[in-house]
Amino acid sequence: MQNIIELRNVNVIYEGERIPALYNITLDIMRGEFVAVIGPNGAGKTTLLETINGLLQCTSGIVKVFGKDVKKYGNEIRKRIGYVIQNFEIDPLDPFIAKDVAMMGRIGRLGLLRFPKSDDWKIVLDNLKILGVDALADRAIGKLSGGEFQKILIARALSQEPEILLLDEPLSNLDLDSRKRLCELLSDLHESRGLTTIMVSHDISYIPEICSRVIVLDKGRIVCEGGKEEVATLECVSRMLHKGVKHV
Repeated sequence: MQNIIELRNVNVIYEGERIPALYNITLDIMRGEFVAVIGPNGAGKTTLLETINGLLQCTSGIVKVFGKDVKKYGNEIRKRIGYVIQNFEIDPLDPFIAKDVAMMGRIGRLGLLRFPKSDDWKIVLDNLKILGVDALADRAIGKLSGGEFQKILIARALSQEPEILLLDEPLSNLDLDSRKRLCELLSDLHESRGLTTIMVSHDISYIPEICSRVIVLDKGRIVCEGGKEEVATLECVSRMLHKGVKHV
């Protein structure tokens, strides 16, 4: 398998902070892997995704995606990465409609100077349909529930036609049945589209079965990793259950 994401001795220290948000992270992710990242609040999970995506520059170390240095080729790399952010707050008065939000992902792939064509709208609407929210395409996002808007954001990422999909708590704001269905859908999309997927979660119980590896972060460090069932029984995870990593 081809190495698609490479981190070497990566440290991230936010301005004004002394303790690293990520500490000495060395990590390889292969093309086609489905990797889950778990850990308590403040473990560095979102920081890891933003560092891979080049939205956040590491303080030291090397981050390469598609074999290229993210610091030098960040804009080019981000066109090939779909990113679903965590806890996007909705303004109830926001008149922006759902299909336009999803189109933003398509524009991220095409570039700001290219006006969307009919084929682009078809890709967007097809992805809204796959997520089961095509009936909401013309609804203002301020009128959507948190779960509905979460699905719009996933459709936006998919409309970018990414090679890498980064999912930051994609199951938040969803009820139990919706979580199960979305896990199944993410597994199907991962396989059918040949994606490399990294999914952040607080709940190891809802990591899709297709997941090949679970990485456990705590205080900015990788404390253990392995298969889902293996990691669920490890002492490092048991120690963190009281800090926010759920296991039902």
